[in-house]
Amino acid sequence: MPGKLITIKQVEIYMMARKESYTQIVAAAKAGISERSGRGIECGEKKAGDIVRNWQTRPDPLLNVWEADLVPVLSKAPGLAPITLLELLQQRYPEKYPDSILRTLQRRVKKWKALFGPEKEVMFRQEHEAGRLGLSDFTTLKNIIVSAP
Repeated sequence: MPGKLITIKQVEIYMMARKESYTQIVAAAKAGISERSGRGIECGEKKAGDIVRNWQTRPDPLLNVWEADLVPVLSKAPGLAPITLLELLQQRYPEKYPDSILRTLQRRVKKWKALFGPEKEVMFRQEHEAGRLGLSDFTTLKNIIVSAP
């Protein structure tokens, strides 16, 4: 069972204490982590996914256009691919939206479709044809000849 995630600040405190020649036990106590987690940080076992970060790595590139430009287009044509929406943005605002925001746009469109997109059609068959399920339907035919149409 994985333990509690470590924050970037805890890693910084731990590493600063180690640079000040504190032992692993003391440095871990100062950072509020276990000695074992401290050893994991030092030998590289703790990876970026093990450490919590609570900030964005860059400002949202779609902040100004998502509600104003893209949501109305998606509402009218929810089947549009994110690459098409990116090309639309690049036509409307030349040199403002690079190809590098495609993955951000794909995530945003996926989330929008899940929350506001068209409902998916679900079909449950209500008719059960004799013999369709083969041996599992346990149909017994007496004096009946089955022929192909």
